[in-house]
Amino acid sequence: MDIRFPADAPAYRDSNLTIVFRALVDGEPVPCAISVEALEDHFDARPRDRDGWMRAFDNGRPRIEAVAREHLQISNGTPVLLKSGHFPPGKVVGS
Repeated sequence: MDIRFPADAPAYRDSNLTIVFRALVDGEPVPCAISVEALEDHFDARPRDRDGWMRAFDNGRPRIEAVAREHLQISNGTPVLLKSGHFPPGKVVGS
């Protein structure tokens, strides 16, 4: 399974408090998202700070994509929603 993450800008979704990004799995687009709670818990984003959530995503993007890749492999390329429990306890240092 070939999994790539285009450098597209992520999008904030107010309807479910997520940051949405795209993966390409064997060339097909697959939506992925991370909850703002996960960004607050693990990537130093402040609560109720949309710009901070976006910065935290950008700063943590390599780790977020690595975890998304693991879950895409497990799920055979179905959409992924990463939540706080998908990351080890504590803040990510040097993302």
